[in-house]
Amino acid sequence: MDTQRSRYAFTLIELLVVIAILGILTGMLLPAVQQIRAVARRISCANNMRQLGLAMHNYEGALGHFPPGFTSTPSRDGTAPSGVHIDPITWNAAPGWGWGAHLLPFVEGNNIHGDLDFAKPIWETKHREIIQTNLPVFLCPSSSGESQPFTVVDGDENPYSPDSVKPVVLGRSHYVASHGQESAWGPEAGSALSGQVFTDIYTFTTATVDIHGDVSRVADGPFYRNSKTQISEVSDGTTTSIFLGEHSSRLSDKTWVGVVPGATVHPRFSSPENGPDGAATLVLYHMGPSGGELDITGFPIIHPVNFPTYHVGQMYSEHPSGGNVCMGDGSVQFISESVDLITWAELSSINEGEVIGEWQ
Repeated sequence: MDTQRSRYAFTLIELLVVIAILGILTGMLLPAVQQIRAVARRISCANNMRQLGLAMHNYEGALGHFPPGFTSTPSRDGTAPSGVHIDPITWNAAPGWGWGAHLLPFVEGNNIHGDLDFAKPIWETKHREIIQTNLPVFLCPSSSGESQPFTVVDGDENPYSPDSVKPVVLGRSHYVASHGQESAWGPEAGSALSGQVFTDIYTFTTATVDIHGDVSRVADGPFYRNSKTQISEVSDGTTTSIFLGEHSSRLSDKTWVGVVPGATVHPRFSSPENGPDGAATLVLYHMGPSGGELDITGFPIIHPVNFPTYHVGQMYSEHPSGGNVCMGDGSVQFISESVDLITWAELSSINEGEVIGEWQ
């Protein structure tokens, strides 16, 4: 007599329970996977900054000073030698090479560096293809903005070139160098002849200083136009002075190449406080307070990483809750976006004499 074998299978209810369990497990695992990936990207970004910090110290060891924020034909009256293009507002002029370009021999960029003539403008025809190069050490993997070369623009966001021949296209960077608390890349850097600076960040006391093209009279950070900061000048201490920070191209364009006189940097999105700014913000940023820079209530602005002013001249990172900075000693620290504002300002200058307590 044949025996009928029983067959076992999932009932509809059991199947629905299994699917529900799998959905719950996936929902639990996905945030963990995303967090692990975010941590990996943050570590990769920190490694890039560590390489740049080491390169800066190698540069300083070889030449006796850190690289300039960017180079420009100096002027104290708004004039320049014949044939040298000079921006009549900021007095920025050729050649324009930025701190990143000067570091090329120290970040395995010798093959590019050897083809550049640092006595000639960055937009010279012989440089046009080379300066479009994207170098991985200058790119943060967390940036959701553009990572490809970008076209320099004017105040109306039209393609721009000082020689009016062909628009300038530059390789991108997600890292910028510190100008300090103060900024000097608008009229105060040139045609205004003078500017306002904070003499006391605790009482927000200000003073007017004569500049006449010498922005070292304003900048209290390590990098600015034609800077040659020596390590002995970092009297606040290299371990408590920020040299480099992040700036995602989701907010605005930055480059390793340098500054194009007369260009304008525009934000990619709007906020009540942000707007276009000078060409020096292609390679530099500042942290505040800066003379003349006030919020809509008239209060001095101090903007740590991701501060909602969203200036093109501030730090902006897409790492969760903060961003990486490279200190003057070459170490890399992760700074919370909720850092105390006065502490942030203290970390921003190199020789203001502020006494910095525990900040980590």
